[in-house]
Amino acid sequence: MPLDRKALDALKMNRAESESAAEHRARPWVIGGLMLAAIAAAFAAWSMLRADPVTVKVAGVRNATAAPSNGGAVLTASGYVVARRIATASAKITGQIQAVLIEEGQRVEAGEVLARLDDSNARKQLELTESQLDRARKAMDETRVRVAEAERQLQRTRTLRTGNLVSVAALDAAEAEFNALTARLSVAGSDVTVAERNVALARQGVEDTFVRAPFAGVIVAKNAQPGEMISPISAGGGFTRTGVGTIVDMESLEIEVDVNESYINRVQNGQPVTATLDAYAGWSIPAHVISIVPTADRQKATVKVRIGFRELDPRILPDMGVQVRFLDEAPATTAEGPRLVIPETALHGDDERRFVYVLRDDTLERRAVRTGARDRGDVTIVAGLNQGERVVISADGELADGISVKTN
Repeated sequence: MPLDRKALDALKMNRAESESAAEHRARPWVIGGLMLAAIAAAFAAWSMLRADPVTVKVAGVRNATAAPSNGGAVLTASGYVVARRIATASAKITGQIQAVLIEEGQRVEAGEVLARLDDSNARKQLELTESQLDRARKAMDETRVRVAEAERQLQRTRTLRTGNLVSVAALDAAEAEFNALTARLSVAGSDVTVAERNVALARQGVEDTFVRAPFAGVIVAKNAQPGEMISPISAGGGFTRTGVGTIVDMESLEIEVDVNESYINRVQNGQPVTATLDAYAGWSIPAHVISIVPTADRQKATVKVRIGFRELDPRILPDMGVQVRFLDEAPATTAEGPRLVIPETALHGDDERRFVYVLRDDTLERRAVRTGARDRGDVTIVAGLNQGERVVISADGELADGISVKTN
């Protein structure tokens, strides 16, 4: 049977067409694989970022009018924190210290015992005066008995004289005896009063061996030890102490500053003040002018101004250095409302375009802001932020919109 060549040719495969068809069928799989690889890489990168987020430090958006730091500063000055009530507790008498019951930093109440002196001589004096009082009272009792007897004898003598049984001389003698004993009883009463006062004086002598706190406060210095001598009239030199410790009333703390007399016209009683302690540079303390001391220092050409804290804080300590800003009475508001401030370190960008990173939950949001004046490390926010929001002021990595972070 002869072969049909046309049929055989129909069975032949065109290699070029076959290869083209194969490539056409494989192309979707290749593209899909590349897309899957890209997605996997992106997911891995996202997972790495999510597993190790950037650590940031944040600060809150503050309302500058929340504190009484109203208006702008019209004058700045430096001074120190001082205590209006401070005292070195001493004894009223000269004596040897037996015990010191205080330490630096200890709080004491008014009348609390700070130290005890040797009271052996004072107690012996008290015992002597108590014995003298007892003797005076017994002598008065004896005299009172004799007066009663003399009064009865006088009554009998008068009765007998009525019957002419005794002479007038006997009656006069009985009256004289009664009057003498009555006078002696009065003297005995005075002796008892003197003895009682001597006892009270001796008891005060014992009490004077205790050194007590003149008012409530905190001990800032311990100046004596047991065995040392103490005297309220010691005038330097030697080894005699004049006090056992120094007490400061922490409720009486205030600020004293020297203002150049050329600018004293900018200060008024009751004027709002912002104080900043040298030890806490970022802490603005609301205060106010108490009074202007009505005298000037001729050598320094300054006038002393007393400034009171609106609210005391345990961080405020005597003799701390402080910077104060005397403020204008005008309220610190902008056209849009209260003045909001943030730390200047939270700003990014240039003068043309400023932005900050706002923390929302654990994610950053980049937000454009409009800024105003700068003051002591803070910058005024005119628009773009709300009070209470938190902005990033530092980070240990690169920041970007939408990334997850954790706070320090």
